[in-house]
Amino acid sequence: MTKTSDESEPMETELDRSAQERLIIVSNRLPYRASHDAEGHITLERSVGGLASGLGPLHEQDGNLWIGWMGDTADFDEAEQADVAARLAACGCLPVLLDPADAEAYYEGLSNSALWPLFHGFPQFVRFDEAEWEAYRRVNERFCDEIVAVARPGDVVWVQDYHLMLLPTLLRAKLPDATIGFFLHIPFPDYETFRMLPWREDIVRGVLGADLIGFHAYDYVRHFLSSCRRIAGVENTSGALTVDGRLTQVDAFPLGIDYERYRQAARKPEVQRAAAAFAEEKGHEGCKVMLSVERLDYSKGIPNRLHAFDIFLDRHPEWEGRVVLVLVTVPSRENVASYRALKKQIDELVGLINGKHSTMDWSPVDYYYRSLSFDRLASLYAVSDVMLVTPLRDGMNLVCKEYLACHDGGGGVLVLSEMAGASYELHEALRVNPFDLEDVVGAMERALTMGTDEQRRRNAPMQQRLARYTSEKWAREFLDAAHGVKQRQAGMSARLLGPTTAVRLLDAFRGSGRRALMLDYDGTLMPFSDDPGRVVPDSRLLELLERLSSEETDIVVVSGRDRNTLETWLGALSVDLVAEHGVWFRRKEEDAWMLEEPLSDGWKEALRPVLCDFVDRTPGSLLEEKDFSLVWHYRTCSQELAERRVIEIKNALSDGLADQGLALMDGNKVLEIKPRGVDKGHAAHRWFRNPMYDFLLAAGDDRTDEDVFEAAPETAWTIKVGGGPTHARYTLKDCREMRGLLEALAEV
Repeated sequence: MTKTSDESEPMETELDRSAQERLIIVSNRLPYRASHDAEGHITLERSVGGLASGLGPLHEQDGNLWIGWMGDTADFDEAEQADVAARLAACGCLPVLLDPADAEAYYEGLSNSALWPLFHGFPQFVRFDEAEWEAYRRVNERFCDEIVAVARPGDVVWVQDYHLMLLPTLLRAKLPDATIGFFLHIPFPDYETFRMLPWREDIVRGVLGADLIGFHAYDYVRHFLSSCRRIAGVENTSGALTVDGRLTQVDAFPLGIDYERYRQAARKPEVQRAAAAFAEEKGHEGCKVMLSVERLDYSKGIPNRLHAFDIFLDRHPEWEGRVVLVLVTVPSRENVASYRALKKQIDELVGLINGKHSTMDWSPVDYYYRSLSFDRLASLYAVSDVMLVTPLRDGMNLVCKEYLACHDGGGGVLVLSEMAGASYELHEALRVNPFDLEDVVGAMERALTMGTDEQRRRNAPMQQRLARYTSEKWAREFLDAAHGVKQRQAGMSARLLGPTTAVRLLDAFRGSGRRALMLDYDGTLMPFSDDPGRVVPDSRLLELLERLSSEETDIVVVSGRDRNTLETWLGALSVDLVAEHGVWFRRKEEDAWMLEEPLSDGWKEALRPVLCDFVDRTPGSLLEEKDFSLVWHYRTCSQELAERRVIEIKNALSDGLADQGLALMDGNKVLEIKPRGVDKGHAAHRWFRNPMYDFLLAAGDDRTDEDVFEAAPETAWTIKVGGGPTHARYTLKDCREMRGLLEALAEV
């Protein structure tokens, strides 16, 4: 049985959900790595990255599944691959096998040679290759096929990161009712950077297939929403978008760490012993330790960090023999030329600094180019007085959070880049601009001389925050939000004019004696355009309106357009016309336009210069003048600037409008000043009050059409075209579906 919009249902509990659903985590890599040991036996080792630790507790729950690429299988024969797959299945993992050429082009190619550098703001390293894009598309389709093959009703599919940005929409096409989440673990760039991508619309629309889209920081949310508007033409209200009639929510969910794991690790006797022995082993007795731990990548700013340390030593000779920079660089993508060049640059800088500043018993840089075990890393965190986390761009950065966890209850100073997503949370750190070497040098000095009391005072609130918002809490909050979106969708979908309701509407239309159809124009009969003057009705629409109009059926086009435009476009049809939101109307059997009531336009002389000034200060906006109204259009403007200007216009005009009998009306990317009391709803009363009609239908898409819906009698069929809150009883996705409904009515 179909639910109605006013039917309520009990609140779903976490326990209820877990009993009926399964979580399918989808990422480029599985949380396990397969390899041969020294004796040639296959071993599985669990990954220790942020994603694996964050989603591990959820994945380990009974029945949950993790789908990902098995990685390079060149070292495994067919029997070994089958053995690995069986072992992974026992761990709740489903490996995706990829063609080696596709895997290379998808991963090292499009993902890491186009998306990674572009999203991090390094266009000089970007390579756009059509063949790599096609491989990326094929791999996303391959992932989709694997998921669809195992998906069950009620499953929640959570797609991770930039490698799979086409996957949500691919899944939506095959699993239309599924709960789909997407989370991006790297920054989302500003529109001016993102627009460089040749496949930008494909990427945006690919992600929009998700019910919930998550980012680490609100700035990334804002950038994504801007690209949605400018590239895909999809608007948002407080991060909520309507995509093909379906609600999609975009929000920030900063990733945490397994705080307790790091906290306890720093207290392990073996870790404490390793930390105590570190200085002695390396000849650093009496030195303060500054630590840098980063994967080899140009986004991490390692050369900038070394340059800053060199300048620091030049300016502060008093620190000779008293400080050491422990530089840990984890190998990454060593087969990529730009990464090999970066490795060479770092090696040379370390050699330069040590050659320039070293003494007989002291070297300022202690350099490690390798991965470290968890315990070894924890011991370095614990022994370090200062943590340098100064990436040029970073989606989040968990290293800084791990360091703070290992210093729970103690000192330690965190120097943190403003360009890392973590900086939005860790306000008490010494935040620096990594491009400003003077700023970084100053922070090094301040960190090394900071008193213990100030260290603890700064760290305490950050540590409390990290202890509360762990990786597990991050995952739970995201999934709870995804369920919240599905509940909101259910409330909206109950009013969708589906097939069953459409049949009832057609039956009511067929069984009626006299009908009136009140139809908005822009966004209802014709799609919107950035140029309002170009939305001329097509021949099919004109023919459709003429077929609908008859002795039994009155067609009324109720528009905000001026009367001359409506006359030109629709005047030859047998339809009633309402212009300027109800200022003018014209009966189909008459040639003359009539005013609803006497109006004056004398007020325009005073207000026109004010609006013209806003046009001049807002690129892309324009002023339209109608007989009795002024309209400021901002459809092609920057969303952020337009939102600011709307507030300014309202502040500048609102106080004096009431005294002049005027009102300021919000529309779809327009602000209109018009006579108070004149609106579409007031005009519609002419038809709504007429007792001869036993079938009434009103359709519109805009805030201005809500006046019509509110004025309509209970018996009327009211239809909102598009998403968003409405007084209408039913909704349709877009004007294409509205035209389809009218075609069906014309066939009755």
